[in-house]
Amino acid sequence: MRFSFTEEQEELRRVVRRFLEEKSPVGEVRRLMETAEGYEPAVWKQASLELALPGVAIPEAYGGQGAGFSELALVCEEMGRALLCAPYLGSIGLAANAVLNAGTDAQKAALLPAIARGETLAALAVAEPNGRWDAGGIACEARRSGTGWTLHGEKSFVVDGAVADLLIVAARAPELTLFSLRANVDGVVRRALQTIDPTRKLAKITLSGARAEPLGEVGRGAAPLAQTLDQGAALLANEAVGVAQKLLEMTVDYAKQRVQFGRPIGSFQAIKHKCADMLLELELARSAAYVAAATADESPKELAANASLAKALVADAALHIAAESIQIHGGLGFTFEQDVHLFFKRAKASEVLLGDPTYHRERVAQQWGL
Repeated sequence: MRFSFTEEQEELRRVVRRFLEEKSPVGEVRRLMETAEGYEPAVWKQASLELALPGVAIPEAYGGQGAGFSELALVCEEMGRALLCAPYLGSIGLAANAVLNAGTDAQKAALLPAIARGETLAALAVAEPNGRWDAGGIACEARRSGTGWTLHGEKSFVVDGAVADLLIVAARAPELTLFSLRANVDGVVRRALQTIDPTRKLAKITLSGARAEPLGEVGRGAAPLAQTLDQGAALLANEAVGVAQKLLEMTVDYAKQRVQFGRPIGSFQAIKHKCADMLLELELARSAAYVAAATADESPKELAANASLAKALVADAALHIAAESIQIHGGLGFTFEQDVHLFFKRAKASEVLLGDPTYHRERVAQQWGL
């Protein structure tokens, strides 16, 4: 297993970072987080057409670039660092992977090219009002209706669900099955949720007899869903590494500039120790996130344990780094005008999205037979 990036991957990072520094400055983040859509369509189109970011890890046969999961994770890390407001995690990290994992060749050929071009936004609907991300928490029903199926139930915390054109829904038929349907069909009601992190939009979706098509074979959705959620956890861990990296950079810069008692506060030993501890936590978290991404490419059977390990470790580290960053910024760190709180909120929301650290540590213990 590789533990360093290739020159091509590093070039991808540089290209993505330059693009995001231009298109996602913090002022733009603040503007977009107040909008209902939560993203800028023109920037999304540019990222799709010029950088081909939605199709990075989608196979060439389905209109993508055919790169690996590590490249997808790298893009997510840079998006976290820029706090990009865009439907990338929901559409690409979760829904597109669900289609790849569960769909037939014909379904992949029908659905993925438009997603890879950024023309279709997709969302994966798994969790319900109970907040559980495991298969046992899914109560949404799929019922036979003539020669087709209809969906009945509620889904909550759907990433980018309010703007999606295509929904991938986990339901029971009665065995767990993934279904695909257009978001504008009869029987689908979507409502944006008010959350702690306005830079990432979540939605509640009510399904009342909405007609849907099974994605893959009926009753065989458990394994593809589990794989998709593991991939999502690995991507979210890498994104959180980017959030923590930016927080550390902002904090060190502030410690160099803020003068107290006639000297920069970064010269005081207590601040040095805090920054050093933040760097140590970040590097340990980064290693776990990179290993999880590499596992998805090279050792898929180990993905469940490594993804959960990374999700738990990085979530704790990012949140602690965010809290320390606010403390080093002092009273300024608690103000709305200071940008630190935006990253703190993303770290806090990401901590529980796709399962909190306690849930993922339990999964690691189960995978390792502890």
